[in-house]
Amino acid sequence: MAEVLVYVDHVDGAVRKPTLELLTLARRLGEPVAVALGAGAAQTAATLGEHGATRVLTSEASEYADYLVVPKVDALQAAVEAVSPAAVLVSSSAEGKEIAARLALRIGSGLITDAVDVEAGADGPVATQSVFAASFTTKSKVSKGVPVITVKPNSAPVEPAAGAGAVEELAVSFSEQASGTKVTSRTARESSGRPELTEAAIVVSGGRGVNGAENFALIEALADSLGAAVGASRAAVDAGWYPHSNQVGQTGKTVSPQLYIASGISGAIQHRAGMQTSKTIVAINKDEEAPIFELVDYGVVGDLFNVVPQLTEEVNTRKG
Repeated sequence: MAEVLVYVDHVDGAVRKPTLELLTLARRLGEPVAVALGAGAAQTAATLGEHGATRVLTSEASEYADYLVVPKVDALQAAVEAVSPAAVLVSSSAEGKEIAARLALRIGSGLITDAVDVEAGADGPVATQSVFAASFTTKSKVSKGVPVITVKPNSAPVEPAAGAGAVEELAVSFSEQASGTKVTSRTARESSGRPELTEAAIVVSGGRGVNGAENFALIEALADSLGAAVGASRAAVDAGWYPHSNQVGQTGKTVSPQLYIASGISGAIQHRAGMQTSKTIVAINKDEEAPIFELVDYGVVGDLFNVVPQLTEEVNTRKG
């Protein structure tokens, strides 16, 4: 059976959820071979093996932390040459898409980004994408070389499956460009205790209707009751009510959670482009003509200052 490379997103050996989703998709195409780079790479093997990885190619060179993405591209290129895979799957983070694009150029292959599904086709993997602000769904395949595909988080379930998870050292020769951009310092991001926005199963977002930074406490309270991440529309971010790192939309982050709750968000195309692939969408808005209601599964016409606290109370009551 053909092998499929999966680039592992991990932090000191702790594998992030999108990688486990990629392993589920990779098993549809062949035998998953994981590529784990950097400090703690070998520690990922147990988790990866539990989710179907037959082999884990590791390289813990300091270059992965000392420099930007080029060393990782070098390593993936070495893995492609060693394995001759049927496809390479990478998570659709900002870094992941840069790595994938550089890799596709290096190996002379086609690239598909932001897939929401991947399945086996008669002559290679077929990727499903949601395009033009989710107005259309397309199916695409790479016609040249080894397909390199980036997949949005939350596009596939995490399904445990027994795999050998055998650890093998990956021989990597770094290119001259690998040391071109050096990381000079790092600052740890302050943790909110909430899930990462792009990986969260539930996202609660607030927009212009929240009417002030202090009122985002209502959005945060609902999010915390659901174990959700907090998002914001561009209008709220531009007004200085919430950090840009939490912006959902065309100029922010793209999310695809199981549940998306939009509070006080009109539904401009800029915002819709970042959340339309959510599995279930709920909107709370006092304007019954708001464009957001055109794409929701459930809509509440009402004042968020009345609806959101009641919803938070009901969730907490049912939990308790």
